[in-house]
Formats: sequence, structure tokens, C-alpha cells
Amino acid sequence: MLEVRDLVTSFDTDSGRLKAVDGVSFSVRRGRTLGIVGESGCGKSVTAFSIMQLLPRPMGHVDGGQVLFEGRDLTQLPAEEMLKIRGNRIGMIFQEPMTALNPLHTVGRQLSEVFLLHKTSDRRAALAMSAEILGKVGIPSPEVRVGEYPHQLSGGMRQRVVIAMALACKPSVVIADEPTTALDVTIQAQILELMQSLQDEMGMAIILITHDLGVIAEMCDDVVVMYAGRVAEVGPVTQIFAAPSHPYTRGLLASIPRLERPRKTRLNVIEGLVPPLNQMPAGCRFQNRCPFRAPICAQQPPDELVATDHHVFCHRWRELPVFHA
Repeated sequence: MLEVRDLVTSFDTDSGRLKAVDGVSFSVRRGRTLGIVGESGCGKSVTAFSIMQLLPRPMGHVDGGQVLFEGRDLTQLPAEEMLKIRGNRIGMIFQEPMTALNPLHTVGRQLSEVFLLHKTSDRRAALAMSAEILGKVGIPSPEVRVGEYPHQLSGGMRQRVVIAMALACKPSVVIADEPTTALDVTIQAQILELMQSLQDEMGMAIILITHDLGVIAEMCDDVVVMYAGRVAEVGPVTQIFAAPSHPYTRGLLASIPRLERPRKTRLNVIEGLVPPLNQMPAGCRFQNRCPFRAPICAQQPPDELVATDHHVFCHRWRELPVFHA
């Protein structure tokens, strides 16, 4: 459904132009969910905004690569053509529902904008469509809710409104950027279950951006592990969790708290810090935190290598010991 090839995104800063995403590639198929995981600042959301052409202007730039959707490269489309795709063929669920929704307009008016832009010019029909999609995402009394403002809804209901906006035109691809952030655990489970049921019904592809490996394990078919603007490992979620090959992926999985660990056992951590964008090392970007680093890691970036049935960017993955979480 959507393929990203060697995407490069940069930002103009006081320190010059810095690459936030550097050569990222992945693809997602119809009816499947691709997870993008990594710690804060690794480039997950920037990748999503690059796909949707929502980078802040004038400082944000897509400097290279392709985003292929239905035979067209989205990075080359003029703004008016992208307007026909964004919200219609590709939907996006934003991270913070309170900031994604305009507090000055009713839920119905904001949802109606999607239908008025892509489906109808009749405002009454658009409002009726808005109530219908609110009911589909599980909001009770949708005919009443369309007349309410975002502050009158709970956090979980606001997130359902954002999901309704993303799914209003039955898109082929939905990008969900941290869709359960700031929600309590029970509401998180409801939102994830809702997304799965809507995917089964509509057959859409989902790109799910998160830092929560539990969500990845529950929701995704495939996973991309990102670190410092680059892909570290990519493949089927079952394979990545069972036999991670990149030291960073291993560190993430080993740091998950587990009930079976003895009491007062210290949690595993990945030592060190992510290098700043203006001080990226010449070789592997994970080298300063990697317990398996070798001289070659500081000399050149690793090539893409096949590990079992997934891909890994690591010079030494074949030499690593068997992984035990």
C-alpha cells in the first residue's frame, strides 16, 4: 500500500541543516499493521510527518528518497494534489487529541470539514455523516456529541473523535502517532481494540508509531526499530521478538519489566545517551552505547544484512550470543 525508500528529512537550525531522518526505508501491506518503535527523538514522528507533508515550514525539508503510494511519489506532489490524499486516501491519528482538536469549534463542525472537503458540499449531510462515524468508533449518543466541544469529552472520547476524523473517508492507510499516549491503561486497551476491529472491517493498512513494545507485540504484524534517525532492524514482529539481532533491539527487549524477576532486581538499562543530531558519529550510530562494538563500528555505517527472515543493520550480528530476555 505504501513504500518509503531511503527517506531523508532535515531541519534548518542555528547549527546548520541537521538530518532527523537519514535513509529510512520500509513498506506496509493492505490489511497489515507495521509498527515503528524507538526511544524519543529517533525520528518516528518526523517520518510520519514527512509522509503526510506536514513538516513545519520553512525549516523542515524532505531532502531525498521517495514515498510511493498508489504509483505516485508523495514527496513530488504539489500541495493541492496532496490535499486530495491527506485525510482521504491516507488518514492520520495524532498524538495529543486535545491539541489535535480545535477547542473553539464543536466536534461536529470539525468532523464535517473532512466530509465537506472530500465527500459532499451539503453541510447537513456532512453533519449526519459525522454522527454516523462517531457511532462507529463507539461514542454513545453521537447525535448529541456532534454539538459538544472537545473540553466536554473525556480523554478517551476525544481520542475516539480523532480516530473518527482519520477514518471518516475510509482511507487505504492510517498513520497512528502514539495513539494511546496520556490515556489510562483500560482506555488504552479499548482504543487499540477499536483500531483492530476497524482494520478488520475496512481492510486498511496501519502504520503504528509507539515507544511501547507491549503495544507492538499486541497490534503489529511487522516492526521497524529506529535509532538516531536510522533503521536498526526490520522484520516480522514474531521474529524480532523471538530472535532480535541488533544490540539496540536486544537492549529494548531486555529492559521490559517482568513479573517473574526476583524482587529488588535492578531493571536492565541501555547505558549512555543518544548522540545529538549535530554530533552523529561516522560509523554505526549506536556504537557509543553498544556492548559488542568493534573498531569497524566506528569506521563505517553497517550495510543492510539478512538475519534469518528479517533485516538488520549491524556489523557483528552474526557473532552475538543467543539472546535471553
